[in-house]
Amino acid sequence: MTSPDTAERHGATEPGGTGHPFRGRLLDGLGQSIRERGYRETTVADIVRHAKTSKRTFYGQFASKDDCLLELLDIDNDRMIADIRAAVDPEADWYTQVEQAIDSYVGTIESRPPIWLTWIREFPALGEAARSVQRRGMQRFTDMLVDLSANPGFTRADLPPISRPLALILLGGLRELTALTLEDGGDIRGIAGTAVAASAALLRYGHPQ
Repeated sequence: MTSPDTAERHGATEPGGTGHPFRGRLLDGLGQSIRERGYRETTVADIVRHAKTSKRTFYGQFASKDDCLLELLDIDNDRMIADIRAAVDPEADWYTQVEQAIDSYVGTIESRPPIWLTWIREFPALGEAARSVQRRGMQRFTDMLVDLSANPGFTRADLPPISRPLALILLGGLRELTALTLEDGGDIRGIAGTAVAASAALLRYGHPQ
């Protein structure tokens, strides 16, 4: 059996990874530990245990568990955005598109609730180190909302693209509703109706006259 250190010396990489030895495995290990223990209780030892590698490898890739978290959440944000874009049919009725986007959002949260609760609640506590990732994530989500609301389904309904300030309000409210639901042990699917109604109201009536 090949030991983690032996595999590392031979430059083993994750299948389909970026070429960094064990980087993807370490990110997955952090995700598993968050689901098991929560982020605050997770240690580097937990991460490498799940990743089946060594602390030496971890510190060869990341400066700290916070650094690892920043990359994990950055990647997950991109995946969520890509999934929402893929789920929305730009030719469909605008309200149907809102339903499609919320259904995709809820499905992603439902697949890894502890990770997304960490993003909402724990991430800001990382301070200045997290600020650039947080701002980049919100910029990408805002870009997505502006793009989606400018497609043919919205144009046919004479609805202009959502403004960036309104997009931020929509995103902030959705994040808080998600966090409260997860913290209370509620069914995340239960927020879909409210999320669709609130999003549709902002898209329909939120434009200055």
